[in-house]
Amino acid sequence: MAREQLDAVIVPRADVHQGEYVADADARLAWLTGFTGSAGFAIVTADQAGVFIDGRYRVQLRSQIDLGHFTPVHWPETRPSAWLAKALPQGGRVGFDPWLHTRKEIAGMEGALTDTGIALIALDHNPVDAIWPDRPAPPVGPVRIHPDAIAGESAAQKRARLATDLKAQGQAAALLTLPDSISWLLNIRGSDLPKNPVVQSFAVLSDSGDLALFADPAKFDADLRAHLGNHVHILPHDALAAALTDLEGPVRLDPGSAPEAAFRILEAAGTTVVAGPDPAVLPKARKNAAELSGMRSAHHRDGVAMVRLLAWLDRQDPAALSEIDVVRQLEGLRRDQGILDISFDTIMGAGPNGAIVHYRVTEATNRRLAAGDLLLIDSGGQYADGTTDITRTVPLGDPRPDAVGPFTAVLRGMIALSRARFPTGVTGGHLDALARQFLWSQGLDYDHGTGHGVGAALCVHEGPARISRVSDVPLEPGMILSNEPGYYREGSFGIRIENLIVVTQADAEPGRQMLGFDTLTLCPIDRRLIDRAALSADDVAWLDAYHAQVRTSLSPDLQGQDLDWLTAATEPLGQV
Repeated sequence: MAREQLDAVIVPRADVHQGEYVADADARLAWLTGFTGSAGFAIVTADQAGVFIDGRYRVQLRSQIDLGHFTPVHWPETRPSAWLAKALPQGGRVGFDPWLHTRKEIAGMEGALTDTGIALIALDHNPVDAIWPDRPAPPVGPVRIHPDAIAGESAAQKRARLATDLKAQGQAAALLTLPDSISWLLNIRGSDLPKNPVVQSFAVLSDSGDLALFADPAKFDADLRAHLGNHVHILPHDALAAALTDLEGPVRLDPGSAPEAAFRILEAAGTTVVAGPDPAVLPKARKNAAELSGMRSAHHRDGVAMVRLLAWLDRQDPAALSEIDVVRQLEGLRRDQGILDISFDTIMGAGPNGAIVHYRVTEATNRRLAAGDLLLIDSGGQYADGTTDITRTVPLGDPRPDAVGPFTAVLRGMIALSRARFPTGVTGGHLDALARQFLWSQGLDYDHGTGHGVGAALCVHEGPARISRVSDVPLEPGMILSNEPGYYREGSFGIRIENLIVVTQADAEPGRQMLGFDTLTLCPIDRRLIDRAALSADDVAWLDAYHAQVRTSLSPDLQGQDLDWLTAATEPLGQV
């Protein structure tokens, strides 16, 4: 910082692709601070370092960072511009790596700093890399073909469809920077990132449908090259900057996901840049019939694994188990169902660990189970034909009375969202309150979104749609989202119930179009924490119908004690 005449440096969680997960080589924030959450950033000055995190990570952050050196900063309550204005003198210089920040992010921060005299300085070299002596090498995971039968459309058809849109918009090309967009577009899957089957790459799609793919050429064997065809040209990562310099415009870049550096390279070359959405994002989110069929098949197999896990758990003495024991059991049962990988680090939080929203059990934190605990199980699998994400909360032994009210409120919110009917044009921001209403009536809430988009045999977190107060993306048929309200009492317990749901056409009066949701997840919801008297008749009807569907779907693939458990767990609520 002193050599570069900088007063501060921003260290984001992001890599050059702005993904939620980063390779070890790009985990700069974790290396510098010790914080391993999936969102956040640090601002380092000569005498202090603030680590900015949202409500999901406030408990986790305090357990991971050295509070003698790093200061937790609640974000977005405290904006980085406000923090910098207090921390730095007039005329302060703040360095940032333009490959690790989007144009939207930098423009917003520059606007907020306008009256402070503080300047953002784009750096040629990352300052963390300069002091990271044992930085890991970039990932070199193999690439595989994602069959057209599962994708429902060939890569050539997808390229042609997106190229037609570019031409109609008067754009000569688009830069794609999101690996899941590129993996979807080319019907390929990779292993560069654990749990996310993407190929770390950039791509330039022209209005002719030709595509330049910037990735490690060594990953693509003859079969893959034949799959991609002669109109896809594979180039090394480091050829991107020169290719952008030579590109003829107009070129579309997404200011919300493309690196600031890409904008600067094109602008310096005099190329016309058009700000617009990644052309693959919406088509990828609207799953076709083949993708939905694959997702339903994956959820069926995943439901079998989850039932076997919950039946096994009910047969155990909790005191004989730890969180890691249950994680290993679940992952083994998913392997029996053919997973390629888990879809994210399994969250297995017993008692107070369940109150840590994105808890990850380690040997250091591994808690032994105990009667009276709630066990929060949030997990998922990556199958060849689909991606799953499910959360169930189960009591160990007799249910604790103080959890019954919050659990019932969470369940009612999940049911309300599952049953929602709404006109076209409605966004997740309009629907978020449906899942929170019963918690709000008790003066309770949760500090995370209600739902995120989910990819089809891709990333478990996918844009652009979500169910959140800040979402402004209209929901469309084929979009898959999570439905996961929760409640967390720090130091005591956590509750979350999560199903995946798909947007579908719904019945409506003539001349009006309505949408609704169909549930993909197949697994009983524990009823021991339900306050039956608090449920409405509609709540009971939905839960009984859901459990009947689960029983009918999964019974043929279960036997013995597992089948007996499923039968008992799916009895109509009035008969329990």
